Amino acid sequence: MDIKTLMLKGKKIILGITGGIAAYKSVYLLRLLKKAGAEVKVVITPATKQFVGELTFSTLSENPVFEGLWSAQWSAHVEMGLWADVMLVAPCTTNTLAKFANGLCDNALTAVYLAAKCPVIIAPAMDRDMFLHPATQKNMQTLQSYGNTVLPTGNGFLASGLEGWGRMLEPEEIFEALVSHLTPKKLQGKKMLITAGPTQEALDPVRYLSNHSTGKMGIALATEAMRMGANVTLVIGPTHVPIPAGINIKKIVSAKDMLFAVRENAESQDIMIFSAAVADYTPAEVADKKIKKNTDDFHLALQKTTDILKETVEKKREGQIIMGFALETNNEMEHAHKKLISKNADFIVLNSMQDAGAGFGHDTNKITLLHKSGTVTDFSLKSKTEVAKDILAAICEKMI
Repeated sequence: MDIKTLMLKGKKIILGITGGIAAYKSVYLLRLLKKAGAEVKVVITPATKQFVGELTFSTLSENPVFEGLWSAQWSAHVEMGLWADVMLVAPCTTNTLAKFANGLCDNALTAVYLAAKCPVIIAPAMDRDMFLHPATQKNMQTLQSYGNTVLPTGNGFLASGLEGWGRMLEPEEIFEALVSHLTPKKLQGKKMLITAGPTQEALDPVRYLSNHSTGKMGIALATEAMRMGANVTLVIGPTHVPIPAGINIKKIVSAKDMLFAVRENAESQDIMIFSAAVADYTPAEVADKKIKKNTDDFHLALQKTTDILKETVEKKREGQIIMGFALETNNEMEHAHKKLISKNADFIVLNSMQDAGAGFGHDTNKITLLHKSGTVTDFSLKSKTEVAKDILAAICEKMI
């Protein structure tokens, strides 16, 4: 059983669905929730049936759909408000968003919202200019001030033919946000800095030295840390891997850029994880024009970059936890142990390029975790998301 199923199995979820074209996505979202073992009760507005029929939702949820206040189940909003562990409204149209924000109660969904004693997560869906209107933006801020979670929207093609903000997140993204909300917040209030991705060291205006890092491991760590309640700052080199909303992103290019970004933020952090593949050397001189192919041989002078991990540990304040990464190709344990001692870090995460499915570019990783106390823990090959959970669990254990 995976972690998402564990988080949602047996959870009581109200799924509110309003009358927008994105209602078709709610069918897939409902399937994801049921597949994860959640008990789901669906509430719709009168307009919802213009897009998806009631029978679809009752069949997939295995529960009657609550749709009207003037029926035999007119008081169901009170019972549902007490029953649920969480209320998820997806899609939430401009109209319903405004009703929620202003306490209006004229249909089953608004009644359930006002009666709910549980956390509420809202996934807006509307056309671009409706989403950007000051009234809508104010309503979202008002809902957040009530303690509701208002998810971001996507930026893409809209049913109107326009393109821009207002597109509801995909069912998988909303599902992930729900899992994040239900994940125990063991890092609540902690400030965490994570470095990730490659650096690029310029040779001239068009060329650079770099490596094959994609930043996937660091992004997985940042994502999971955010789910666990941490305030995450991600210092990341060039990458095309998407980064979830809610993470404070500092994009850098060179090792020097990363050094300055870490220096600027290190003092205030509780935990720092250095997973970036930072260049050990950089060109001693950078040509201001493209280097031409004029000779058979080309000799490049390199100079060492500053060791960011070592410098940060040397300036470490009391109570901070600092973790480094070591990607090795031979004598792995020997090199990782040497790095743990020489850097004086709290942890070193060892990757071996000899392990199939580990290293740069993969969605999986296989790690060995070394702690300064001398403990060494081996983990099997897992998705980088699961590896991130293992790493953060080890950090939480040492924080106790």
